[in-house]
Amino acid sequence: MTVLFHHAAAFEHRTPHGHPERPERMKAVREALGTADFSGLDRRSPDAAALESVFLAHPEEWVRAILRSVPSEGLAHLDSDTVLSPGTMDCVLRGVGAAVQSVDLVMTGAARNAFSAMRPPGHHAERTKAMGFCVFNNAAIAALHARTVHGAERVAIVDWDVHHGNGTQDIVWSDPSVLFCSTHQMPLYPGSGAVSEEGEHGTIVNAPLKPFADGDAFKEAMRSRILTRLEAFKPDLIVISAGFDAHWRDPLANLMLEAEDFAWATAQVMEIADRTCDGRIVSLLEGGYDLKGLGDSVAAHVSVLMGA
Repeated sequence: MTVLFHHAAAFEHRTPHGHPERPERMKAVREALGTADFSGLDRRSPDAAALESVFLAHPEEWVRAILRSVPSEGLAHLDSDTVLSPGTMDCVLRGVGAAVQSVDLVMTGAARNAFSAMRPPGHHAERTKAMGFCVFNNAAIAALHARTVHGAERVAIVDWDVHHGNGTQDIVWSDPSVLFCSTHQMPLYPGSGAVSEEGEHGTIVNAPLKPFADGDAFKEAMRSRILTRLEAFKPDLIVISAGFDAHWRDPLANLMLEAEDFAWATAQVMEIADRTCDGRIVSLLEGGYDLKGLGDSVAAHVSVLMGA
């Protein structure tokens, strides 16, 4: 069974006019998953996470400073790209809630896998820095929740967003129990993600791709750098940072992937999950800013998840 987490609060995080991380992204995802092909999804609304979940990845003092920064009207900028609006915190905390509640379901065997269709993304959020549209790091929180609450000894995070997940890398850099694997365009924002960045325990695996790399190059990077390390790590849970801005239509980058490439990657990760952790996968939406490319890619990804 595949669980889909989504909540109307995802429309209430507001950004400036013309900002790529906009509420319309949720409309595209909702429409893509609203056809008869997806009638078998177990659709649920996430509760807002307790702050203690956020504290797993971010210091309490810093989190409370973010909470105090939320405006009662208008927008408050954390940096040039990352903003808060009156509806942001309910949206963000329900995104964290979707992440940890997905882990709860998958780790207890109540679901085979789960997909969180919430925004904004999270993988650029470092321990004490919100950036790149991201406030709190959902993927890192999910991994640390699995370890803290469910006793997972090893958790793997696979990030195929076109931008490197610098925040996730920052949070798990010194943690031998979390494997972080990322394939992404380089050079590109945020400037990190070189092969030489391996973490204190060799549990950081980066597979950068050159601009205009296509699906074949993506598959080779996945096979040669990521999938072998993922299987050797033998995780108890796999978290996917499912960004879809490597799609050829996306305006923020220059990779040339098709929706079918994300379906292929999903199937590869699922095969490893079947062999190592009883198929346990939690997938969290990250980037994807062309609405058609996003909708097509999410549909391809979730369709494969449902085929488990």
